[in-house]
Amino acid sequence: MEPITKRMIKTFFISGLIYAGLMAGDDYIGGNGFRLWRFILHASVFGLLMAFLFRYNFKKNESSKEDKN
Repeated sequence: MEPITKRMIKTFFISGLIYAGLMAGDDYIGGNGFRLWRFILHASVFGLLMAFLFRYNFKKNESSKEDKN
């Protein structure tokens, strides 16, 4: 597996779980119970978004380094 793929997967899990945990905490404080489907949806959507943004920025930075050389 390529290093960028490993980093994308790590970014997906870490950012998705942190965001979903914060949103679950907000729901719980607001009086709603824990909803597993909503937790999974938040983790998946936010994690995918952050993983693709990470990939875009990584590729962009690598191409700018090549242009400078």
